[in-house]
Amino acid sequence: MRSLALAVILCSVLPLSYAACWFQQAEPGDGIKQCLYTKDGTWHAIGSRWRTSDCMDCSCLDNGEMSCCDAYSTPKRFPSDCIMEFDQKACQYNVFKKSDSSIPCPIYSSVGK
Repeated sequence: MRSLALAVILCSVLPLSYAACWFQQAEPGDGIKQCLYTKDGTWHAIGSRWRTSDCMDCSCLDNGEMSCCDAYSTPKRFPSDCIMEFDQKACQYNVFKKSDSSIPCPIYSSVGK
């Protein structure tokens, strides 16, 4: 029974290991009205959501904390005659034939988002 409980816990924690999210604590002080996205120095109002230039979906929470997660999923399984390439403008991976980039490939599994 103990082994079953451990297996359930490990299976529920495994997906979290692929999560590409981070949180930033608010600076102590009164009257927090904005969050600072330190990677590009931009300020965002409490309650706002935005997509960053490095493909993160962020939120400025009511308490001044900020959370950001990858805005894309990363392909993990696809045919061996295919390659993946990240499209920074679309914030997504494209998977296509090595021999012809105009031919898309199926993605069997991915992680994130």
